[in-house]
Order: sequence, then C-alpha cells, then structure tokens
Amino acid sequence: MATTDKLFAGSIPEIYDRLLVPLIFDSYARDLAGRVADARPAVVLEVAAGTGALTRALAARLPDTRIVATDLNQPMIEMAARRQPPGQIEWQQADALALPFPDESFDAVACQFGAMFFPDKDQGHREARRVLKAGGRYLFNVWDRISENEFADTVTEALATVFPHDPPRFMARTPHGYHDAALIRRELEAAGFADITVEAVDRVSRASSPRIPAIAICQGTPLRNEIEARDPARLEEATERAAEAVARRFGDGAVEGRIRALVISARR
Repeated sequence: MATTDKLFAGSIPEIYDRLLVPLIFDSYARDLAGRVADARPAVVLEVAAGTGALTRALAARLPDTRIVATDLNQPMIEMAARRQPPGQIEWQQADALALPFPDESFDAVACQFGAMFFPDKDQGHREARRVLKAGGRYLFNVWDRISENEFADTVTEALATVFPHDPPRFMARTPHGYHDAALIRRELEAAGFADITVEAVDRVSRASSPRIPAIAICQGTPLRNEIEARDPARLEEATERAAEAVARRFGDGAVEGRIRALVISARR
C-alpha cells in the first residue's frame, strides 16, 4: 500500500462526503447498521468511520446505544462530527491498529469499508477482538474485486489512457484489494474469532450524470493524490476522461452501475 492511500486531506473529505457517500456507501451503511442493531449492543466502537455514513445509520437504528466513532484522519472525523448532532456520538481520532481503549470495552465493533486500508490487517483484527467483550460481534464490510464494481473499474481503465506509462492503480490496489473471502476467514480465525460468516451483497449505484462518479472517484478519494503526483495540472483532464468513459459505457444521462461488497461477521 502506498503511503498516500491513507491520506484523506484537502478537499477530498468534502467531495467524498458530498458525492461518494450517496453514490456507493449509504446503502451498505444501512445494511451494516441493521446487522449491528440485531446484536442489541449497549456500546459500539466504530473504526475507520470516515465522514460518518455508518455512524449516522447506527445512531438512527440504536438511539439508546453509546457509540464511539474513530478514524485515523482528523479531517474526516471533523466533517463527520459536523453532520451529527452532539450527544450520542463520541468522536475520537484513533489508529485501528493501536486502539486507545481497555480490553473488553465494547459489545460490538463495526467498520465500514475501512479494513482494506489497514497496513497490517492481522493486527487490525486482533485489536478489534481485544476491545470486544466476550461474545461480542465484529462486523465489517469490504469491496469485492474491482471488476464487480463497474464505476470504479471504468474510471481506473480510463486513467490508464491518461497515464499509460504509470497508470494510477489506487482503486484496484486498496479499496478493491482485500476481497479474498477465504483469506479473510483465515485471518479472523488466526485472530481468535469464531462463528465467521462472509456474505456477498449486491447493490446498484446511481448518479444523475456520468460526471458524478468521475469526480467522486478521481477527486474524492486518495486516487486524487496519485493523479496529482503524476501531474497536478492534469487532474481536470483525468476527471473529464473518466466521465467520458462512464458515458460511453452507461449513457449520457442518469447512470447506473453494479457494485458488490462482502459483509463479514465474527464473534469473540
């Protein structure tokens, strides 16, 4: 993983929250929040909370539950906190690989599309287990391979025509780079988890124009860091080329693309 893969700064958090969250995250947040709610936890830890899509869904489903929401990136936490009324949510910057909480502190640990960013996934899973109470649930989701997520795949292929000698591969490498269900299961077993399930969940991503997914992916994720590292003057060109590719594949008006995630549940 490149160092910039974890960097959500500058204008990235605002574009991420405004465009990418409704495009691909909201429906999975509701799904994961429902699964957490089924466990009836009194206190929940969310790691890699981003701008709070899952946090808001958890608060809606669990109004009487204490929720501690953390993320490595302070700008993401600050944006998430602005979106949620004060009171129920405790916001804290924290590294998922070194959680600043005592052992057995939480009834559930949840993570929405964050495990892919852990430099040491084994350590991330061990930390989740450490802070869970006996019998507590660890619930998280990850994206399936990029070919099963059509907007991301289309944009990635388009950028390879802009930078043919050094194509930006952030989307395939990191968000869509942790999709081996057998590997995930083995890692969770090694971390000490039981009752592990891995379920593929399909959704349809919709946008009012091809430019929406192009901007969301090129400018609202660390893919932007990769593009600007190659040539900061070509960000708009790259975004436009991505929009043209989305239009060719899905049409010039409102567009729909298939997305797929894996939803994982495990018990301490």
